[in-house]
Amino acid sequence: MHDEERFFMRNPWTYEPTAERKPRPDAEIGFDTRALHAGFDPLDSVKDFRSFVPPIVQSVTYPYERFEQIPYPVYGRTRTPTTAVLEERLASLEGGEACVTGASGSQSLFNLIFTLARPGDNVVTSLNIYGEGYKQATTIFPERCNVEFRFVDDAASPEAWDAAIDDGTALVWVETPSNPCLFVTDIAAVAEVAHSRGVPLLVDNTTATAALQKPIALGADIVLLSITKFLSGNATVLGGAVVGPDALVEDIRWNTSEFVGAVLQPFEAWLTLQFLETLSLRMTRHSENAQVVAEFLVDHPRVTHVNYPGLADHPQYELASRQMTRAGGMLSFVVPGGMEGAAKVIDSFELITHAVTFGTSRTICMHPPTITHEHMTPEERVEAGIDDGLIRLSVGLEDPVDLISDLDQALAYG
Repeated sequence: MHDEERFFMRNPWTYEPTAERKPRPDAEIGFDTRALHAGFDPLDSVKDFRSFVPPIVQSVTYPYERFEQIPYPVYGRTRTPTTAVLEERLASLEGGEACVTGASGSQSLFNLIFTLARPGDNVVTSLNIYGEGYKQATTIFPERCNVEFRFVDDAASPEAWDAAIDDGTALVWVETPSNPCLFVTDIAAVAEVAHSRGVPLLVDNTTATAALQKPIALGADIVLLSITKFLSGNATVLGGAVVGPDALVEDIRWNTSEFVGAVLQPFEAWLTLQFLETLSLRMTRHSENAQVVAEFLVDHPRVTHVNYPGLADHPQYELASRQMTRAGGMLSFVVPGGMEGAAKVIDSFELITHAVTFGTSRTICMHPPTITHEHMTPEERVEAGIDDGLIRLSVGLEDPVDLISDLDQALAYG
């Protein structure tokens, strides 16, 4: 084996339930301060860049100083100087030891499961997960990697999670609040169950972000993020990330990402760094606007149901109030008439845009049964609360009175 290969090989990560979690050195610094400063010191860049802003290093390879002195980064499939700053910043915001980015949230999920699970293993989750994750769970990994996915019957019951775990379970996976029905899972309770069985807990924190929810502080071991959504905030970046123990992150980086090669590019990393500087401010405004819109929809005669954890009648309202600082910028609502009724309302919007994604500064809507969750069977969609008349609304940063006006006129047509 060449010296370079020997240097970069990383041993597979093994979860140790009793391992002591190391506090981050910047744990006492405020969230907004870390969103602006973590991972980059302008004074450290004076020699090479003389830059106040983290620079874009648009290079895929990095020179050796001497034959035997291997550079790090060495090649763009593992890391670049720009993605290194972003990874340190995301790890800091989530309170994890380290971070590895990927080309999308779906790619980061794939990289994590491909790294952790072996043929014959299983992953325990629920139907309250993103549609593309569901597709990986029901077709890609079972059919091509012999990894089973078990969906708990009652995601609100710790006992249901416990019953699904056995000696072959490699990971417990939770998304909270869920997309598109905003189900809130008790992170601390599921973490206690998973850890009692010697299994790590993954929490998809895409919908809330670390600005509103801290899964690792609540007991999670790993956090999954789609950078594409609220983290970037304007539909210009496609990217994902996994935050967790340093050994796991390096296992993903060197034993999966480095060979798969679907990595976040320097320019996308640089854009995300700029957008993260306003994350806390944006999530506050998203949440405030969504609360106003949800309260309007609850009282509207043309709406039969609203999913939003900031509403007092939400089934997990009390849990969301404890687990999150605000209820977030996404909601969903059901209109009469099933798919035809949803189509009429969506086609009647004038300000709100029909598009596939969420977490953008402008308000957008979409129809989960025909777009993100079309892979589910009709029975599974019913179990997950995805009615044919369900419309998902990612509430943006507009004046809420204008959003309400557009919703009101569109519902009149629907």
